[in-house]
Amino acid sequence: MVSLDDAARMACELPEVSEVERYGNRAWAVPGTTKRGGPKVFAWERPFSKADIERYGAKTPPSGPILAIRVADLHEKEAVLAANPGGFFTIPHFDGYPAVLVQLEEVGEEALREALLDGWLACAPPQLAERYRPG
Repeated sequence: MVSLDDAARMACELPEVSEVERYGNRAWAVPGTTKRGGPKVFAWERPFSKADIERYGAKTPPSGPILAIRVADLHEKEAVLAANPGGFFTIPHFDGYPAVLVQLEEVGEEALREALLDGWLACAPPQLAERYRPG
């Protein structure tokens, strides 16, 4: 089990990460801006919206803090979801979008740290990512 503060600490341990606010929630960004001029966010706190909850119907949505993390592409998204069925998932709102959701109460530190690094590598400027890329 990992807390949101643990996730924040892990994200901020990555090079040149800044914590920002996104839609009133905590998020973590790499240097640079998006085409729309916003920060290049690779992970963010993602509470369920009313519409998200309604889509669950009679099923109960995952509980606790939820983190969204970018992935390189949709193929990596499928691989991450297949490799981590316990705490990683997606919702219809994220269909066609390269990110996964993480139920922090169900994931271990190692899996979260790896996912945050992958998200960081997917969004970091190429020269920065190349200097830090493991192995």
